[in-house]
Amino acid sequence: MTAWFRRAFQDADRGMGIGAAAPPTGSVSPDAPPVQAALVLFALAMGGFAIGTTEFAAMSLVPYFAPSLGIDEPTAGHVISVYALGVVVGAPVIAVLAAKFERRALLIGLMLVFAVANALSALAPDYRTMLAFRFLSGLPHGAYFGVASLMAASLVPVNRRAQAVARMMLGLTVATIVGVPMANGVGQIMGWRWGFAVVAVLALLTAWLLYAFAPLSRPQPGASPLRELGALWRLQVWLTLGIGAIGFGGLFAVYTYLASTLMEVTHAAPSTVPVVLSVFGVGMTVGTLVCARFADRAVMPTIGGTLLWSAGALALYPFALGHVGTAMVAVFLVGCGGGLGTVLQTRLMDVAEDAQTLAAALNHSAFNAANALGPWLGGLAIAAGYGWTSTGWVGVALALGGFVIWLVSLAGMHVRERHA
Repeated sequence: MTAWFRRAFQDADRGMGIGAAAPPTGSVSPDAPPVQAALVLFALAMGGFAIGTTEFAAMSLVPYFAPSLGIDEPTAGHVISVYALGVVVGAPVIAVLAAKFERRALLIGLMLVFAVANALSALAPDYRTMLAFRFLSGLPHGAYFGVASLMAASLVPVNRRAQAVARMMLGLTVATIVGVPMANGVGQIMGWRWGFAVVAVLALLTAWLLYAFAPLSRPQPGASPLRELGALWRLQVWLTLGIGAIGFGGLFAVYTYLASTLMEVTHAAPSTVPVVLSVFGVGMTVGTLVCARFADRAVMPTIGGTLLWSAGALALYPFALGHVGTAMVAVFLVGCGGGLGTVLQTRLMDVAEDAQTLAAALNHSAFNAANALGPWLGGLAIAAGYGWTSTGWVGVALALGGFVIWLVSLAGMHVRERHA
């Protein structure tokens, strides 16, 4: 796995100079060789791998920790929800309070908190303490990705920053392919507590890698909590966050119920479900890399195109569930829509101006809002009797809803240009 990551990030930096003109994302060594950028991106991505593993693996460990903690599975689902709540709360609070912190130190601190919280989750004696520890685990999530995105972008010229952020985000997408099955397998063989313990070890490894390879960066002149809060006064920031909160919900509406849909509609064998879930992760990885290349040429058209792609793939999904093979193709296409995350992160760098840390962190709050909205609406459609395939149509509506917000944002840009 480590060798795979290294090759991916070394490819990212061939021909990339460090320290070329970039948005105000912090200061790094301007004469560092390309291999240093690859190592920094690898360290940042390892943190994404740890976070992605615990976020998605916790869902698959519900059947194991529920009886151990003396609760039923629906109640155990609150453990997943409270993690998302931690992300939504932690992202803006940490970003504002840590405005003057040196970025490498902040990232290391976030990973250490994440490691401790997951270790405590592995030791949780009952349901209430498990809720508390999962909430604590979610707090560093959004702030880590926000600050890590800014550090990744600061390593490369402006016309490569989306690709740099995408390489950092590879950790999250690869977690859906490798990390989740690994944690789930460990949890089945050795007990669910070891699934969380593995994540704690990954977080400690990330902290060491960041200490070894990440550059020191000087805080921006004038950085302060008040200046970060200035991002909340910019309409384009809110519109970009709205695109993510609504438009990304379609992907989660399908993913949440994918396993049940495969078994109930496609009549796939239980052993096939992890394979299809991995195909979804492959789609996310491909989408992240491809969308980043387009975003470095034109951010806004890439956002609109990705939303339309998602709407089309989600519309295809209900018709493809009659056979495992066609279902895999549709799931892969839906997963490719996950590339929207990196593009929106790049867009926020453009519109947040001098309040980038808060805006970048709020991006992940928006995605966790999508993670709540999509499954909720999908569940309502299923409960109303429209069947498991209805999640695809819910996803189409959400993707098109995100596209409408994109149109509003685009119109706002044109109005501003005419009055400039």
